[in-house]
Amino acid sequence: MKEFFENVARYPRYLISFTLGIFFSVFSWVRPLLNNRISAIALLGIVVGGIAFVVLTLRAMLGLSTL
Repeated sequence: MKEFFENVARYPRYLISFTLGIFFSVFSWVRPLLNNRISAIALLGIVVGGIAFVVLTLRAMLGLSTL
């Protein structure tokens, strides 16, 4: 049983390293786009638009909209 809990205790560390690896890979791919002001503004607009899309979609799906 001790081995089971030792194995389960490894999962949070794996999750953190996996998530940081994804963010590092995406950021290294996006970093050259941040050098140009126009592409940085466009990238910011895409990120804000994506977050707004997800928030509005989830609110509509969960019935949280007040309209």
